Amino acid sequence: MRVWLPIIMLVFLITAGCSEGNQTSKGSDKVGGDNIEGEWSGSIQVPDQPLNITVKFRNEESLEGSISIPAQNIEDYPLSQVSLNGKELAFQMSISGQSLRFIGAVEKDSISGTFTQSGKNFNFELEKQKSSSSNASKENFMTIETITGTLYGSLLLPEKDSRQPVALIIPGSGPTDRNGNSPGIQGKNNSLKLLAEELADRGVASVRYDKRGAGKNAQAVTKEGDIRFDQFVDDAKQWIDKLNQDKRFSEVIVIGHSQGSLVGMIAAEPESTDAFVSIAGAGRTFDQLLENQLAESLPDDLYQESLKILDKLRGGENVQEVSDPLMSVFKPSIQPFLQSWMAYDPAEQMKEMDIPTLIVNGTNDLQVPEKEAQILANANPEAELLLIEDMNHVLKKAPADREGNLKTYGDPDLSLAEELVPGIMEFLQQHGVK
Repeated sequence: MRVWLPIIMLVFLITAGCSEGNQTSKGSDKVGGDNIEGEWSGSIQVPDQPLNITVKFRNEESLEGSISIPAQNIEDYPLSQVSLNGKELAFQMSISGQSLRFIGAVEKDSISGTFTQSGKNFNFELEKQKSSSSNASKENFMTIETITGTLYGSLLLPEKDSRQPVALIIPGSGPTDRNGNSPGIQGKNNSLKLLAEELADRGVASVRYDKRGAGKNAQAVTKEGDIRFDQFVDDAKQWIDKLNQDKRFSEVIVIGHSQGSLVGMIAAEPESTDAFVSIAGAGRTFDQLLENQLAESLPDDLYQESLKILDKLRGGENVQEVSDPLMSVFKPSIQPFLQSWMAYDPAEQMKEMDIPTLIVNGTNDLQVPEKEAQILANANPEAELLLIEDMNHVLKKAPADREGNLKTYGDPDLSLAEELVPGIMEFLQQHGVK
């Protein structure tokens, strides 16, 4: 089984340009900032398959821009050093120590040129779009300020004027976006987006946010070696505080999915949170789950090596020599993060929960089996347990077989399991959250 880790998966981002600062120069060819404003879509011709991108330019006091890379879950990442000199356009973006750049020529409604990363060049082409009709442009966003930059959260409000409860929806592991999608999965499931929409239909507002390094929060990325689990908890606490200060909301609910369940358990406190919902949350420590998953997916020699690495990580040691097939899991630079994650026992955290709590799991979850939900429920007899027949990890009804189950991970048109949101609403109403 593939293990999804909160590692920043930034293969192709954008930085470029050959001039200092943002500036615009209009030449005699009449190509200027006004002409380039708007949305441009196209692709970088990388090996194997094109990498689709969308670039937006705006001309305010200077020429500015942003880029979205759907395959990398990057949305509206700010560009720097944007310059237009005659027909020559250049722009760049710096992230996680990478240096990437575009230099191209503008010809009416098209831009073509060269994208450069780590000394390698690839052709790119963009075409100007007549109008932007993306759903993202219609979203309303709230923000919080952190030491590494602004974090954005998508706010969805029910169609009513009175004060209403609001749910903070915390995504799972890896560079997961606010909609529940990850770049390692072909297609989108939009599980968390669908959850937010169904809650809004029932009178509950929500804020859902991209993980650092994904979506609109790609710019707030932390260096891989500096990532710690507590950073995710601090982000969630700051969002909870923000929602409590907003007079539009009557109660604050925390909903954590997968890894977000543990984050939410730690962040939700009686003085700030009225109810907590764990969806597909593990009951055992991360290293125990990982050990089981690797046993299912690795040949014996690599599995034995992984056990030795896990033992050393548990003892506080880092391992520098890691076989290539295990680098995606045990890369030395992410080992401190893994250790910080292992330090938290979900069952112990659940035992300490002192607010109304609902534990939800699907019976066909390949990543977090229903026995994990039972561990959490046993840890806190006051918590309520909801097991949904045939629901999988992305909250859709799915067959038990692996191939059929995984097909639902890339199907945004597939509805959520029909018992999920009614079950959450019944729990909230029983505990006075309306």
